[in-house]
Amino acid sequence: MEEGRFREDLYYRLAVIAIGLPPLRARGHDVLVLAQLFLDQFAGEMGRPVVGISSAAAKLLLRYHWPGNIRELRNCVERAVALTQFDRLSAEDLPEKIRTSAASRPDDPGAPEAPLVPLEEVERRYILKVLEASAGNKSLAAETLGLSRKTLYRKLAAWGMSGSD
Repeated sequence: MEEGRFREDLYYRLAVIAIGLPPLRARGHDVLVLAQLFLDQFAGEMGRPVVGISSAAAKLLLRYHWPGNIRELRNCVERAVALTQFDRLSAEDLPEKIRTSAASRPDDPGAPEAPLVPLEEVERRYILKVLEASAGNKSLAAETLGLSRKTLYRKLAAWGMSGSD
């Protein structure tokens, strides 16, 4: 709107309901659900007998950061379906950047080089990461975390953060 490329009145007509959607990296096992959906779609389109994802490939998909969100996941699965020689996608079918970056993510608590911290600290970091990914929308963050808003506010208060932080 500021650049004059989108009419302000049209924006306000369309902005009746704002839907906040967290990035793929903050949606947990949704990555595997979406990957299977894409796998079924592309296997059908390509006539390939691919029916699932190996556990090793699933772990890599879950650990990857997905900066390109769902489009990147879709492209990754399409490539893997086209290249695989088996009925399940294996880790080797995934792009190299997913195979290599998943093992070296510094914020992955399962990474061998990650320092050991108390469970409360892991919880605090994760909640703050989900809050950041949901652009500070506490209702969305609470829903993503599977917490009530009251519980989320109580945890934030315990960490010295007000509801507006």
